[in-house]
Formats: sequence, C-alpha cells, structure tokens
Amino acid sequence: MLFALGLGDSVVGVTHECDFPPEATRKRVVVRARLPKGLSAGEIDRRVNESMARGESLYVVDAPALSELQPDLLITQELCRVCAASPNDLGAALAVLSSVPRTISLNPRTLDDVWNDIRAIGRATERESEAERLAEECRKRVEAVEKAVARADHRPRTLCLEWLDPPFIAGHWVPEMVARAGGRDVLGKSAEPGYRAEWERVLESRPEVIVIMPCGYHLHEVVEEFRSTMLPAGWKELPAARDGRVYAVDATSYFSRSGPRLAAGVEILAAAIQPGLAGAAPADALTRLL
Repeated sequence: MLFALGLGDSVVGVTHECDFPPEATRKRVVVRARLPKGLSAGEIDRRVNESMARGESLYVVDAPALSELQPDLLITQELCRVCAASPNDLGAALAVLSSVPRTISLNPRTLDDVWNDIRAIGRATERESEAERLAEECRKRVEAVEKAVARADHRPRTLCLEWLDPPFIAGHWVPEMVARAGGRDVLGKSAEPGYRAEWERVLESRPEVIVIMPCGYHLHEVVEEFRSTMLPAGWKELPAARDGRVYAVDATSYFSRSGPRLAAGVEILAAAIQPGLAGAAPADALTRLL
C-alpha cells in the first residue's frame, strides 16, 4: 500500500516477508519470524499451535533497529496473529523509543475494508488524493470482472484451500472474491476467518473448481506443496479433479495479503472459474494442476 501511494522513500523498515515491489526487499528488516525456514506444512501447523497454546508470539521485533530508525508511523495488523506481527508484539519494542510513533492497525475482512484501509493510510500520510485514486482503481477493476462474468449461465461450486496439511478453508475476503469472479464458494464464509476442516467435509462439498492458495506461498511453492501432499482417497473422483479444474495460484501476491493486488486476484480467479468470459491470467499467477 505504501509503495503504491508513492511513499517508498519514506519507508524505513519492513518485515522479513515484505517482497513487493522489489525495492521493499532493500529496506531494513525489523520483524522476523521465530519459525525456521524449510518446515513442512504439517510441521508449521504443529509448531504454530504449540506456540499459540503457550501464549508466545510467532514474531520477533528488532527493538534496537526501531530505536535507531525512530519511525513516525507504524503500520501493523490485528487480523491474524499467525500471518504477521500484531500490536501485542510491539509493546516491548515501543518502550525503548524516545518518542512513541503513531500506530495504525489494520483489520480488514472484506474488499471494501481493504480499499478503505488504503484511504486511511492516505489520510495519515498526506496522500489522500493518491489513496482515493488507488482505492477507486481497485474497486473499478473488480466491478469490471463482475460485469464480465454476469453473463455466465452457471456459477461453479468453488473450493479455496489456504492450507493443505491440515486442510484450511480460505476466509475473510476470499469467498467474496470467488463470488465476484463468478463462482459459488462451497465452504468459505465471507468476512469470517479461514478455518480448519476435515478432508471428509472437503470431499462432501463436491467442488467443480478447486483453487490451492496456501497462505504466504508464491506460485512455485504452491505447486511444490501440492505435489508433496498426500491427498485423501476420493480426491480424483471430485468433479474438479475429474474435469481438470484444480488450480494453483500465487497466494502471497494476490490472495493472502490485504493490499491493492487483491483486485488482480479477482481477475485471476475469474480466469479459472469463468474462462470463457474473463481474460487470461498471467502465467506466473495461475497454473492448472490437474
């Protein structure tokens, strides 16, 4: 959001996950994950659950770095304690600062919430006109997709999985994205958190389109994760698998993060759900798995 508003030069610190645009990777990292890299999806889930049960944060905030940088504004989130550092993680770090910066904590659950967060950041950074233009551009891109798929005579039953081991159903803005892209989300709950489900329930939902979007994974990582996952008996009999309509997407770029690229995510979903009505998706954003 900040870079999209032309504030890249003002950004002094980022998290270890901030990788877009490429200039963000050259900023100082002030938040890192405690979990080591290279863990399997099942091991990540186990360790996350253990940490949460102990009341431990999954992230480390670099207090000395913050003290050196002396930011005027901190932008964090309280939507998900697993996905990124939350306000609770900042307490000790803020205590060492000579002056407490203003903090904006985002908690979006719908696409409109995300567009309004862009506006809120614009107000806080004196970029109101730029923020309004960006939010309107995002809204209009989604609206264009809705108009394109409105002629569909069938809205396929669609399943979006944001984790595979164990299976998690994608939530928050994803079910809304599915609806706007011309599908019917069979298990997702709009504006509600994603949730864990048993494979039996996944199979019973009989989706016609399946989109694999593990939270925080880029496209090549999603493909690798899917290939290494032991799928349940009955998977090949699902309508989506039988008809070759199982897709992997770049989840990190277009679905997991609450930013302007969610508008592109709707376009990508439409290319999978209503390919005859929507345009083609970029090759690095969507691929057919089966």
